[in-house]
Amino acid sequence: MNRSGRAGVLSVVVLVGLLLSSPALAQEDAPADASPSADTVEGALTPGATNDNNAEQTASGENTSAGNQAPPAQEPTNLFDRKPAEALTIIWNATLFNVGGTDIKLNQIIIALLTAIIGLWLAKLLTGIISARLVRVSKVSETVAYTIGKIIYYIAAAVVLLIAMQVAGIPTTVFTVLGGALAIGVGFGAQNLFNNLISGIIILTEKPIRRGDIVEIDGMEGKVAEIGNRRTRIRRFDGVDVLVPNATFLETNVINWTLHDALIRGSVGVGVAYGSPVKQVRDLMLEAAKAHKKVENIPEPAVLFTEFGDNTLNFLMYFWTQIQSPMDRKRLESDLRFVIDELFHEHKITIAFPQRDVHLDTLKPLEVRMIERGDASERKSGE
Repeated sequence: MNRSGRAGVLSVVVLVGLLLSSPALAQEDAPADASPSADTVEGALTPGATNDNNAEQTASGENTSAGNQAPPAQEPTNLFDRKPAEALTIIWNATLFNVGGTDIKLNQIIIALLTAIIGLWLAKLLTGIISARLVRVSKVSETVAYTIGKIIYYIAAAVVLLIAMQVAGIPTTVFTVLGGALAIGVGFGAQNLFNNLISGIIILTEKPIRRGDIVEIDGMEGKVAEIGNRRTRIRRFDGVDVLVPNATFLETNVINWTLHDALIRGSVGVGVAYGSPVKQVRDLMLEAAKAHKKVENIPEPAVLFTEFGDNTLNFLMYFWTQIQSPMDRKRLESDLRFVIDELFHEHKITIAFPQRDVHLDTLKPLEVRMIERGDASERKSGE
């Protein structure tokens, strides 16, 4: 006989021994084996037994049985007076509340929470793997893969919650009983929550903004780093992450620089002094733009003579470029300004600065006196 067989036989023998030695079984067998005593038979056969003798025998029998029977043990009412294992068992099986005639116990809640946490973690891990594989194998865009991953995660989360309730033994009819209270809570306390949640779903489906887009909202520019369930994370130029509620993108004006493509237009303005050769200024600015490798040739850059200013002749140059990060456009505009300043300096073209002419209109000529330095110091000391 192998080890498992010997263990099975030993378990059966121990079980039978426990059953045979149990107090309940001994109490059931005792009346069957006991025989009536001689006193009892003699008393039953004696016709002249008086009522007094019967009363004395009854009283003595009660006293004897009372003396032989042990007093019942009282169970402790306080939880802390019980054994640790027994106290933990009572706490584990404690009923928290009743819903629709069904008792919801503490162990059911704990099992459901553990199942939900593990299931949601696995769902998030699985969606991340699926999104990465879609980008690598199927050659889909990162935005599409991200949207598919989010939809799969929502479906998996709903399935995990249902499975957690079934594993814990919590009936789904709980939701029907709690429906009224849940509706009131949603109506008063979760309006913004569901507004942002639904807005996030609309953003993922309609795609007014996508992950990786460069957007401008409320005077803030940055790159969309993540579109979450309730909020979108935007990384600004200075490296600061800003969390914006999803509903904000549907309720306010948002500038998306890269909605259709990464081609955007930039501009550089400059003012030159009056009397400067304006055609040469235009040619030098176009030369600076075409010499830069990040400026697109189609559409071609253009220079406009915008106005005759108070102190300057103002020019504005437009150009197109492809951007991949929020700082690309600003960095390119800075490079063009350096080149334009260098070209103007080589061709003796002056970049104007604000000037003011002051005219004094009086009824009589102003008196002007020349005071030497020594006289001024003596006059100041005399005062």
